[in-house]
Amino acid sequence: MNINTENLVSITEANQNFSKIARMVDKNGSVIILKNNVPRYLIVEFGKVEREQIAADEDVMSISERLIMKNKEAYEVLAE
Repeated sequence: MNINTENLVSITEANQNFSKIARMVDKNGSVIILKNNVPRYLIVEFGKVEREQIAADEDVMSISERLIMKNKEAYEVLAE
């Protein structure tokens, strides 16, 4: 993941001015909140998370299909 330093904010700033953080997410897609100068939280648009979850589910299905095809003989033996 590439991190844009313009998207880094302290937890204090996020706490004091959450509407600014929400606008940053709208503009840039995400914001990273730092706690003790260490990245701790990631705020993203809800729609982005939904899209990524769908992609992750599709990846699992394609991997499963590939493994089944690769090990077809073993599965057939186990099915007997």
